[in-house]
Amino acid sequence: MDSLSQIVLGGAVAAAIAPAAHRRAALLAGAVLGTLPDLDGLLIAAFTRDPVSLMTIHRSFSHSLLVLPLLGTLIWWLYRRFGHGRVAAAPVRWWWAIVLALVTHPLLDAFTVYGTQLWWPLMPPPAMWSSVFIIDPLYTVWLLLACVIAWFARARPLAQRALVAGLVLSCGYLGWSLQAKAQVDRAADQALAAMGLADAPRFSVPMPFNTLLWRVVAMTPSGYVVGDRSLWADRGPMHFTGYSSNVQALRQATDIAAVQRLQWFNRGFMRAQVRDGELVLSDLRMGLEPDYNFNFAVARSEDGRWQAMAPEQVRPAYRGQGGRELLKQRLAGMWQRIWTPPEDVQADAHGVNARQG
Repeated sequence: MDSLSQIVLGGAVAAAIAPAAHRRAALLAGAVLGTLPDLDGLLIAAFTRDPVSLMTIHRSFSHSLLVLPLLGTLIWWLYRRFGHGRVAAAPVRWWWAIVLALVTHPLLDAFTVYGTQLWWPLMPPPAMWSSVFIIDPLYTVWLLLACVIAWFARARPLAQRALVAGLVLSCGYLGWSLQAKAQVDRAADQALAAMGLADAPRFSVPMPFNTLLWRVVAMTPSGYVVGDRSLWADRGPMHFTGYSSNVQALRQATDIAAVQRLQWFNRGFMRAQVRDGELVLSDLRMGLEPDYNFNFAVARSEDGRWQAMAPEQVRPAYRGQGGRELLKQRLAGMWQRIWTPPEDVQADAHGVNARQG
């Protein structure tokens, strides 16, 4: 999740657990601890410039449920031994405050689609529960309000009530997101089964900033299909559109280390393209067709075979010239799609094309 969400989650968790007299100190400590795991990017960048490594090592050791309780205990011990007297005055409550402010960070990240290595150094595929977008105001706003109220209310009972309410409402929103995802998955399963893709690998993910409009991607022998679902507007079967991927080139390059690393990290949800003799892999989990956020050139064709190259990140179109306007158009279309069934969106598009013609 975004840094603000992690800051207010850590602050709310720590302040709700620590003694009331320590409220402001707990808010500040929790805010720092809540964002601490994401500083791994700075550490990784000091050792490598490989964009594939930067992506796949992020959210690993610093997000591990096997590491963070130990780190939290170390921080707690150092504060109790050498720091201010607050931790020594209430050691048990502060231990829980510190450890949970850290541990809730990767748990929240796992609700996104990026992938979080909860069990590092064990190597199962990263957890990607993908029920909330990386920025979702309806998750964050309750925690932000709770932290603001608690900051000014200090030790008064109002502060504790606000913190508990904020945590309950934010957790309730995560619960709703899982329920919404289940509804979308049921509709997708029915539509894909009718297409002969009942066993196809697939994932669902909410569109930016909401949990009403969802995107479903399923892999096929020649590429992948993409469909969207509005929980507000859609009632009938889901519709999918097919897209091609150079599966032959991907298969031929499967022994290349960067390809293997990406396949493990994104569970094979990749588009393969050959551009100017280079194999470019796009992570289908993040972005909108035809542009995806993470694209990597990983191999070069030499004498009819794919040879590994130093991976290079390829910028999506919306980050180039005119990209801001393109992004605005796509977000506007997404907003319209939330409230409009797909057949009405298509009719509007045909009408616009007819008028332009």
